[in-house]
Amino acid sequence: MDIGVTVGDDLDRLAASPARFDFCELGVGEPTLVPGEIDPERLADALAGRDLLVHLPYSQRLATYVPEVNDAIVDYQRRLLNAAGDLGAEKAVLHATSADRDDVDFRETAGEQLRRVADAGRKAGVEVVVENVGHQHAGLQLSVLGDLVRETGTPICFDVGHAYMEGGNKAIKRFLRSHGDRISHLHCHDVRRRGDTHLPVGAGEVDYDLVESELAGFDGTVALEVFTDDETLLLDSAARVADRLGVSF
Repeated sequence: MDIGVTVGDDLDRLAASPARFDFCELGVGEPTLVPGEIDPERLADALAGRDLLVHLPYSQRLATYVPEVNDAIVDYQRRLLNAAGDLGAEKAVLHATSADRDDVDFRETAGEQLRRVADAGRKAGVEVVVENVGHQHAGLQLSVLGDLVRETGTPICFDVGHAYMEGGNKAIKRFLRSHGDRISHLHCHDVRRRGDTHLPVGAGEVDYDLVESELAGFDGTVALEVFTDDETLLLDSAARVADRLGVSF
C-alpha cells in the first residue's frame, strides 16, 4: 500500500511536500495546469522519485442534459488523461457529478459518461477512479454512485471526509461494507459536522475505526487530503491512517 499527499495544481507545492510520501496527487486541467503545458523535466524534479497521480478538474460536471456538451466533456477528459499518461500518472481521480442528481432517469446518462471517461483512461494507461462528492450540490449520492460503479466496473476513490459530510459515520460504514471491494484509492482527512473539512486526521469526528474494520487488507493507494502544508501535521495524519490500515509509515 502506498501513501501520498494531494498538492492541488501547484508544482512548487508539490516540490516542497514531504519526500517521505510515496506519491503526489496533482490537480490538472482548469484553470492552470492544462494539457501539454506541464514541463516533464520540471515535474520529474519536483517529484524527486515519487510516483504521480492526478486529479481531473474539480468544477467540470461529468454529465449534462446536452449530448454535444457531454461529448465535449469526454473529449476534454480524454486529452487530460492522454497528457497524464504521457507524464507517467498511474491513477486519475474524477468527481462523480451530474446536472441533476435527483433525476432517476438521468442516471443512465451519468453512468454512460462515467464509462466513457474510464475507457479513455484505460486507453491512456491511467486508471480512472471516481470520487464521492455527494455532500455537494451536484455530487451523486453514495447510494447512486455505488450502483454506477457496479454497472460500469469503475474503481472508486473513496473520500472518507466527504462521506461523513453526506451521512455521518453510518454512511461511511454502509458504503465500505457494500462497495469496499471496488475501492482502489482513498482520500483521507477529518471533518466536523459544522462544516469545516479537510482537517488533520484525529482533529474531527470521522470514526477511522470503521476504515480499519471494513478495509482490512486494503492494498490500494491512500492520499492525505489535509489542507495544510505543515509537515508535522501531514506526517502525523499519514501515520494515523497507516496504523488503522495495518501498515508502517
